[in-house]
Amino acid sequence: MGGLVSYHAGLCAEDRVAADYERRGFRIVGRRWRGSGGEIDLVARGADGLVFIEVKAARSLDQAAHRVGRRQVERIHATATEYVAAEPDGQNTGMRFDVALMDRSGTIRIVENAFM
Repeated sequence: MGGLVSYHAGLCAEDRVAADYERRGFRIVGRRWRGSGGEIDLVARGADGLVFIEVKAARSLDQAAHRVGRRQVERIHATATEYVAAEPDGQNTGMRFDVALMDRSGTIRIVENAFM
């Protein structure tokens, strides 16, 4: 049962984060976008280009932050490279990588350019 609860908690967190980005003027153009190298939770388009968003939910914001590992960052980069191949500017597309953290109370913290 724990896996099912975690799955639905992740979906809820993604929905809440997507709504947060939309309130700030971004358009969500991808949810759970799957490429050959993996999956990106959310893809948003804003005035400066694309934002690839990894969503992590846990009991606390700190616990959520610790769930993003080096291998996952590499996978997200590779998958984003595949995603922008279909963009008109290809690899020259403006982009950044954010991590959205959500704790058990529903507090959201967005870490922009988290992989820099």
